[in-house]
Amino acid sequence: MNLPVIDLTPLRSHGADGLRAVAGDIGHAARTTGFFYVRNHGVDADLIARAFAAAHDLFALPVEDKMALTKDFFRTNRGYVPFQGENLDPDKPADLKEAFNVGLDLAADDPRILAGDPFRAVNQWPQIPGWRDTVLSYFDAVWALGRGLHRAFALDLGVEADHFEDKLDAPMATLRLLHYPPQKGDALEGQIGAGTHTDYGNITLLLPDEVGGLEVRARDGTWIKAPTIAGTFICNIGDCLMRWSNDTYVSTPNRVVNQSGRERYSIAFFLDPNPEAEVVSLEGCVSEERPPKYPPISAADYLKSRLDASYEQAKSERV
Repeated sequence: MNLPVIDLTPLRSHGADGLRAVAGDIGHAARTTGFFYVRNHGVDADLIARAFAAAHDLFALPVEDKMALTKDFFRTNRGYVPFQGENLDPDKPADLKEAFNVGLDLAADDPRILAGDPFRAVNQWPQIPGWRDTVLSYFDAVWALGRGLHRAFALDLGVEADHFEDKLDAPMATLRLLHYPPQKGDALEGQIGAGTHTDYGNITLLLPDEVGGLEVRARDGTWIKAPTIAGTFICNIGDCLMRWSNDTYVSTPNRVVNQSGRERYSIAFFLDPNPEAEVVSLEGCVSEERPPKYPPISAADYLKSRLDASYEQAKSERV
């Protein structure tokens, strides 16, 4: 089975008719595979190249310089995640990757920081000239793309196109730079680059390099390789949007297996809602025959429950 490739040109330039056309294609993909590619997405190719260069520069730093960027990570979800610092599949050994997380950029005196609001924190920055500006420009570009896709989701799910706008204007979004060293023969049984998991938020916008390695589990249990297609993002539905849609949309298990013998880099943008947003079944997804499956929950409480599980085992394995 091939994952669909959806052209976003109508969404970006054809007004309401274009939005309706793209919403149908995206909605079908979200209900079936939960994964799809988008092309003609509007994110500048030069910015993408600079973002990948920033990832290479970061992970080439000495270990001690990277470890200096782990301050309060388990509280803030910001900064460096060391090699084998995460278990996306708690039943398997720690993942064979390192990562760096950037969130919504707030100053230290921002009222949300001073109040201790959940998932509000100051970003950590490496001492690399121009690095911060490049990464924040990329963050803003994919954030805008994600909000545009949510207009299509909303229309497809039977609510107004701007339904999600005030729930994504100050999101708990995470831009994550990832580095997967070549998988060595001494890996533990079941240990891979990123263990089998579903993503936690509303949607993930992924840019893998040419090495590939992403695999998606089909409904029949078989694994589909998701190759890198030049000029596209790989998008997938997360558990939070699945919950919001009352399971109309599906989040699909995926994993990363880097058996290429090469370094693998990717950049993932996880678009989680504003922390105070109430995740509750949309009216268009509820009926007498299909009552709500989940109680309402704040987006912050939902994300915390998922992150706690993924990091807890990795911490215990490093002790």
